[in-house]
Amino acid sequence: MDEAAAVRRAALEAVDDVDPDRLFERIEQRIEGGSMAPGALTLCSAAAVAEGASAGSDEVGTDGIDDRAAGVQLIYEGLRLTRSLAHAEPWAGHGRLDDWSTSAVAAARSGDGDGKERAAAAADLDVLVADILVARGFYLLARTEAAEAAVTVVRSFGQDQTVRRETDDPTLDGNLEADVFELAVVAGTTAAGGSAPVGCREFVTDLATVEGDLPQAEAVLTGEVRDRLGGLVGTEPSPAGGARTSADH
Repeated sequence: MDEAAAVRRAALEAVDDVDPDRLFERIEQRIEGGSMAPGALTLCSAAAVAEGASAGSDEVGTDGIDDRAAGVQLIYEGLRLTRSLAHAEPWAGHGRLDDWSTSAVAAARSGDGDGKERAAAAADLDVLVADILVARGFYLLARTEAAEAAVTVVRSFGQDQTVRRETDDPTLDGNLEADVFELAVVAGTTAAGGSAPVGCREFVTDLATVEGDLPQAEAVLTGEVRDRLGGLVGTEPSPAGGARTSADH
């Protein structure tokens, strides 16, 4: 999928100055292995507005849209990693084998003290990775109409995870994908001079409701979904461009 490749490329470019190499390699691993659906949805939303607007007037521009898509994607990757760290407790050797160092976690599970230390060190690195991803995402969206929406998404994520720890309610985890998908349509539509009406936001919220890991972009953004999105985006700017959050769904 062209959009997924463009998002992955822009996201990697946004973090290509991170040092040392080990830290950059871990960030690269997260970006390469994740679903690009949030960023790709940003691009599709902008394209939907541009197509709708050009049908009745002059063509609209979408300059900087790849950066916006990368910003949405990086925020999602950072929060997704934070969620994994919070649930798996890798410092206690409870992490999944594909989340942290396979040998380290396996050794920790077998009671190997050194293994626990290696798993904890890998998790410490991922805490830093998550912080960098979210911070770079904020930077890319800072001077856009989606800046406030991005802050709201992160704040909502923190509240959801606090309640998750207190209530052990796993359904709260899916709020992240729903909120990020709304952020994506806000970032994308406003880039093209349009908006994301309530119907559009509700549509992508439903789209984000999946069992397990978020599917790859091509599985989420099918031709049918793109057509539907084209009929839901607004081609005129909205007075309030912020994203709703899980509390508003």
